[in-house]
Amino acid sequence: MKKFFSFIIAALLLLALASCGSSKSVAYIQNSDSIAYDNSRFLYDAKIMPKDQLTITVNTVNPEAALPFNLLLQNAYTQGRTLSTTGGTLMPYLVDNEGYINFPVVGRLKVGGLTKSECENLILDKIRPYMAETENPVVTVRMSSYSVSVLGEVARPGSFQVAREKITILEALAQAGDLTIYGVRDKVKLIREDATGKKEIHTLDLTNANIVNSPYYYLQQNDIVYVEPNKIKAQNSRVGSITTLWVSATSILISVASLIVNVLK
Repeated sequence: MKKFFSFIIAALLLLALASCGSSKSVAYIQNSDSIAYDNSRFLYDAKIMPKDQLTITVNTVNPEAALPFNLLLQNAYTQGRTLSTTGGTLMPYLVDNEGYINFPVVGRLKVGGLTKSECENLILDKIRPYMAETENPVVTVRMSSYSVSVLGEVARPGSFQVAREKITILEALAQAGDLTIYGVRDKVKLIREDATGKKEIHTLDLTNANIVNSPYYYLQQNDIVYVEPNKIKAQNSRVGSITTLWVSATSILISVASLIVNVLK
């Protein structure tokens, strides 16, 4: 009987060892000493996309000169009163499907596909003719709807707001609590939609250090990252309750066999 239990324990140990993946399938950014980093020398700037919400502020030496260009939220407490750029709540601008916004005084502006700096310079050029040269207007653009989503084999799947309007795929996975041990690290899917609505799916290898040179290393707003499960997790899901039933039945049979052996002694 001791040999029988020894066999069971040995079989379980072998099964556990077989289930364990090698470190190469788990570790990120391997072979970091063998790649060139020249392509990683760029600063990412987010581009304005359709359906983005922008907060745009115009400041001048004389606050009254900036009032016509600041879209302030009117309510029961502010209607009929003179507002300053700092005394009211700014309403966000919604970028339409063609990439336009309606800006006070100057009308429709095409901002889709521009970076924040390019958008600020565009608005600055449009409002200068309406102001005295001594005003020195300053335009500030902020994206208030920059978010990415992480799904699949991560600890905390969900959508995350990006405060800095700049995030790498590794930082996004960190916000999602990192990949679980069942996540496939060399076939991470990135779903991206461009300004025309065209969707693309890109496969990224997080085990390869060359990921830092990838054009998809920095995520754009509304990107979706999906981590698929490995074969072990997939097999476990398929077996499901049947495996649990067999394990329970096997445990009961072993217990009964052990009891019979002890009684017959």
